[in-house]
Amino acid sequence: MFLPVAGLLSLLLGCTQPTLAGDYRIEAQLIWGTTNTVSPNAQHKHVEPAVDIKLKQLPLKWSNYFMVTNKVIKLEPASHKREALSPKCEIEVKDVGKSKFEVALFGKGTEVFRHTQPLPKGEFLLLGGNAPNSTCWLVALKRIE
Repeated sequence: MFLPVAGLLSLLLGCTQPTLAGDYRIEAQLIWGTTNTVSPNAQHKHVEPAVDIKLKQLPLKWSNYFMVTNKVIKLEPASHKREALSPKCEIEVKDVGKSKFEVALFGKGTEVFRHTQPLPKGEFLLLGGNAPNSTCWLVALKRIE
């Protein structure tokens, strides 16, 4: 089950993908946190260094973070989009105006968290919760356009 872990953080990550004028692009990252040095899933890679540094500055108990999924969501103004990040995790992002976004997090098809806040370009919102065996799942949303 997902619970809020942290709020808005500053993170500078580069992306290059065309978008229509006025559209938003939001990068959604599903991240697994653990104290283990390697993931049991060989497809998981360590998060990039800039993300790792920011996560380690937070008061979290995990020391290693692995990228599970990384997607870019294209969102037209005043619209919403639901996107699967894994078979068990989905997010819905809605533009509510004035650079504010409503984000709903779904675990196994059930809404477990909904939050609205400003999301300026270049910053990200971090949501997450505990998982089995003292691990965690994090969803990082970063507005890139």
